[in-house]
Amino acid sequence: MDHADADLTSLVARARTGSPEAFAALYERLAGQVAGYLRSRGVAEVEDATSEVFLAVFTGLDRFEGDGDRFRAWVFTIAHRRSVDRWRRAARGPVLEPLDEAPPALVPSAEDAALVVLGDDRVRALLDLLSPDQRDVLLLRVVADLSLEQVAAVLGKREGAVKALQHRALERLRRHLGGRAVSP
Repeated sequence: MDHADADLTSLVARARTGSPEAFAALYERLAGQVAGYLRSRGVAEVEDATSEVFLAVFTGLDRFEGDGDRFRAWVFTIAHRRSVDRWRRAARGPVLEPLDEAPPALVPSAEDAALVVLGDDRVRALLDLLSPDQRDVLLLRVVADLSLEQVAAVLGKREGAVKALQHRALERLRRHLGGRAVSP
C-alpha cells in the first residue's frame, strides 16, 4: 500500500467515526476528479451531480468496507451510476419549472454553445469518425479540459502519443468538415 492509499484509508476511517475534517478532506481530495469524470461523461450540471455523488458517499459510508484504493473505486462507481441516472432522466424529457419562479440566467460555456450549434447528434456523428483512442483524447482534452500531460497519465500513454492522436483527430475532423478550422 503506497502512502497516498494509506492516507486515504486513514481519512475514510476517520470519516466513518464522524469527523467533519475527514469528510471535508475526502471531498477536497476527490471532488475535482469526480467532477472531471462526470463532465467527460456529458453530465450537464456537473456541480449538482458531484454534490449528489458525495451525498451518496457520505450517507453510505457506514456500509463501506475496504481501504483507500477500494474507496476511490467505490466513489467512481457511484459517480458512474449518477451519470447514467442523469442520462436516463434527460431521455425521458424535460422537467417543467414552476411558472412563478424564473430560472436563473446562465451564460453558456463554450462546450454548451458548441453543442447547441452542432447538436448532440452531429457531435456524436463527428466523434464516430474517430478511432476510440482519438475520441478519448479529444473528450479528455476538450470536454474534461485536461492538459496533454494529464490525458497521457489517464490513458497510460506517452505525451507525444497523445499529441499525435489529438493532431490526427483534429485533422480528420477538419477534412470531414471541408477544411473549416477545428481546434481542441
